[in-house]
Amino acid sequence: MSPMYVIDVCTGLIRLGVATRFRPRSAYWQWRMQTAFGADRRAWPGRLRRIKLTLDYAAWTSRMRRLH
Repeated sequence: MSPMYVIDVCTGLIRLGVATRFRPRSAYWQWRMQTAFGADRRAWPGRLRRIKLTLDYAAWTSRMRRLH
C-alpha cells in the first residue's frame, strides 16, 4: 500500500462522507452497493472483500477529482 493510495483513500472517504452526511445507509450508498454487487445480498463478496473494494472506490473517486 503506497502512501499516495492511503492519501487517496482518506480524501475519497472524507469527500464521500461529507456528500452523504456520514450516513452509510443513505440512498446513495444503497444504490452504490446494488450497482457494484447486485441486488441479491447472498451473492455479494465477503465483508473483508467489500471493505477492500470500497476503499479502492474511495481512492478512485479521489484520483478522478484530482484529474478534473
